[in-house]
Amino acid sequence: MPAGTDLAALTSRRSGACICSAHLTPNRSLGNQGLELLWFISHHGSNSPEVENLIDLEIDGFPTSSKARNGRYQRSTSDWGYAGDLVEDDDKIGLYSYKVQSTITSRLANTMIQAKMVNNARRPQPIVFDVQVPKGAFIDNFTMDINGITFTSHIREKSEARKMYAQAKAKGKAAGIVRSNALDMENFQTEVNVPPGMRIQFQLHYHEMIRRKLSSYEHIISVKPGRLAKHMEAHVSFKPTMDQQRKCPKCSSTAVDGNFVVQYDVNRETTGGELEIFNGYFIHFFAPENLDPLPKNILFVIDVSGSMWGLKMKQTIEAMKAILSELRAADQFSLIDFNHNVRCWRDNLVSATPSQVEDAKKYIQTIHPNGGTNINEALLRATFILNEAKSLGMLDPNSVSMIVLVSDGDPTVGELKLTTIQKNVKQSIKDEFSLFCLGIGFDVDYDFLQRIATDNRGMAQRIFGNQETSLQMKNFYNQVSTPLLKKIQFNYPQESVSDVTQSSFHNYFGGSEIVVAGKVDTENLQHLESIVTATAANAELVMETLRDVEELDGFMKKDKYADPDFTRKLWAYLTVNQMMAERNAAPTAALKRNITKSILQMSLDHHIVTPFTAMLIENAEKDEIMLADQPKDPRKGCCPGTLGLTPNAPNNNKGIPAWANVTAVPVSFMPEQRSPPVSSLSINRVDNDPHFIIHLPKSQRNICFNINSEPGKILNLVSDPGTGVVVNGQLVGAKKAENEKLNTYFGKIGFYFKKKGLKVEISTETITLKDGSYAITLTWADTGHIIRKQLLISVKKESNVTITVGEEMSFMVLLHRVWKKHPVNVDFLGIYIPPENQFSPAAHGLIGQFASEPEVSIHHQTPGQAPEKSQATMEVKGNKFTVTRGVQKDYRTDRVLGTDVLCWFVHNSGKGFIDGHYRDYLVPHLYSFMKKP
Repeated sequence: MPAGTDLAALTSRRSGACICSAHLTPNRSLGNQGLELLWFISHHGSNSPEVENLIDLEIDGFPTSSKARNGRYQRSTSDWGYAGDLVEDDDKIGLYSYKVQSTITSRLANTMIQAKMVNNARRPQPIVFDVQVPKGAFIDNFTMDINGITFTSHIREKSEARKMYAQAKAKGKAAGIVRSNALDMENFQTEVNVPPGMRIQFQLHYHEMIRRKLSSYEHIISVKPGRLAKHMEAHVSFKPTMDQQRKCPKCSSTAVDGNFVVQYDVNRETTGGELEIFNGYFIHFFAPENLDPLPKNILFVIDVSGSMWGLKMKQTIEAMKAILSELRAADQFSLIDFNHNVRCWRDNLVSATPSQVEDAKKYIQTIHPNGGTNINEALLRATFILNEAKSLGMLDPNSVSMIVLVSDGDPTVGELKLTTIQKNVKQSIKDEFSLFCLGIGFDVDYDFLQRIATDNRGMAQRIFGNQETSLQMKNFYNQVSTPLLKKIQFNYPQESVSDVTQSSFHNYFGGSEIVVAGKVDTENLQHLESIVTATAANAELVMETLRDVEELDGFMKKDKYADPDFTRKLWAYLTVNQMMAERNAAPTAALKRNITKSILQMSLDHHIVTPFTAMLIENAEKDEIMLADQPKDPRKGCCPGTLGLTPNAPNNNKGIPAWANVTAVPVSFMPEQRSPPVSSLSINRVDNDPHFIIHLPKSQRNICFNINSEPGKILNLVSDPGTGVVVNGQLVGAKKAENEKLNTYFGKIGFYFKKKGLKVEISTETITLKDGSYAITLTWADTGHIIRKQLLISVKKESNVTITVGEEMSFMVLLHRVWKKHPVNVDFLGIYIPPENQFSPAAHGLIGQFASEPEVSIHHQTPGQAPEKSQATMEVKGNKFTVTRGVQKDYRTDRVLGTDVLCWFVHNSGKGFIDGHYRDYLVPHLYSFMKKP
């Protein structure tokens, strides 16, 4: 870790807690020096006192955070506070201090790298500032200070910047962004000719979006100071002494040469994603979990040309054997290997049974690389197999199909023109499948692989040919091995948002994260609602998120390390990367020129270096200028960090608002709308402890009764063998008895739709749909919908769940929350069932038996002990008993106070009004049919 490394604030909004680890991965061993590395993180701005004390200190005269002046960062090199001699190499250049400060605000990492150096030689000589920057990061500022003369940076269009640089004819200075052979890094390099005795300070700023892979975020900071630093102290508490930094006891060179890696994940509150709104921009992070994987149809296309001979092939075989072992039983697969010819292990997809997987491994083991490279024919053969399987009905409609190409070179046989290959593959895939490309080694045309993958809903990755090739391949496969959703569409109210980034995605893979951003009219909007629709394993999902536009204000004011500009920067980052991808895929030169103009304008507006801009570094007099340029290397890709684009996914879901451009659920299906207005309260319901209210439509009466049973008992509410529907409620007790009576409530309600094979379990914590071994769960923190086999489950956050079964029936379950520290009460559920539900004549249960309304006579009404509690005689089912006029509550419109419902109360747990005794309605399991009394 460079001296002064400060990872002081790593903040992830609404994460609650961070699951994280940090480690230094050196390129060369530091020996057994016993280095100590501590990592301090702040969440929601609530740093511990120890961390605050550390952060507030200045290290060697350097403040812990840069203060921007008119968008430029300026520092003075005065008062460096030298103490003792510097350790110098033979060139007499000393590194006084090396500092890295990195803060993360909700996936946006802002990093500053700073070096103070001095030329102690008796002659002028060049001093080099060379740092590694993550590929895909945007450099947005660079400053130098040479003996108090400050050079600041500006972003210009590339040709204009070059012209200004040429006119200034700066001497002895050069800066550039140089491509590196590192896996995920590139170099920013500056060289300045420094007179003897002069001091120089370099400071580079860049930002990047930390992407989630394999269920964690990984922030990498390159730690390569290049020489021993007099001061190497960090807020991360990485404090190696000079002796600990040495390669050997008497060496003058440093052993600190590696990456500081922080890995973490965040807790997520809702399935519908996390909306963050601030300063006129919104960011939507979407990473659902606890979903069953979709089955996949996968074709591995492996280059076995002569250039793959040796370690490359050995590592590829090792990786493929491990990858094949991870295929799931529901997956289908095949193998194609190619050189100048194309061979298929199987001419069609086969199920990933243990015997088939073992046979494929044996086939892989027999491969011997030789010959040329016919990429075109190999990919067309793979797409033919997938297209034929689809046309023959061999693919599960909810499955995900993909091709994984592994190659190390350019085509040398067959079609050689890369644009023609790209066109052929695009026409053959027809937007039906995804193509992922692994480019092995440095000879492969990675730019081509990236274009062809992006063009076909996939992505590419460079694999470096070394001893870790196998691990790199397996890690890449793991990113795409678990498809959880397909046809994901993000919808926002069009009148409230604009300039939204890519909002339609072909697939979502487990462990990753989808990010959408846009501008939002915060001045005229109090809340922003998003609707996400997607296809899960045999189910259509609709997930809603509602967020207050001012919710982040307090948090941003409280946490002094959070970047107040993070939403704008993230939006710009996504937008520029998206436009670069669009430019790569542009079919015409005119469209490509238009996109280039847009990228250029974004670069200038947001002060970032892109392939179409350059950074001018100049002094105040503007007579000395340096140029930081980014040359295009066609074999290493034009544009770092590009994103794949997909056409709009079809909107074939239900249960979402009309503005989301889909068919909304007819309101007549929804229980709160199907029933008559609340004033008539014509609905059957069970709420509170538990109070039953049965509405009799013919006589327009409400009859009430309580059931007094024990915690853990399960009461049958509806048991209808005709329609195959069961509704049961399990009782939970209060925390303690009052007046020698322990109140009970419904803590869990189960629905069983036997003919559909579906079970729904609703507790005070979760809502779960089960279909055999398949299950999907939402929490009460979600707002969303699940559609499966024409059954709609709609969850309204912390309020209610509605279940709609076609046009035949519907149910509503209400959630009642109580103060967690309440001495007596507990959270509980209420259930509301419209009497017009189309149950069969065989329906029974405490509520179901009244689907066929009995004849009820109420007469001889007399005043009771209280004026509002008159008494009367009820006759029903041949029984005669006394009932009391009373008031119960309907909580659908007011879940706190409820709405008063007048009813006739039947005593003794409904005795005489219900068939038999209430104990006859006890069932053994949550999905049990009851025996008719």
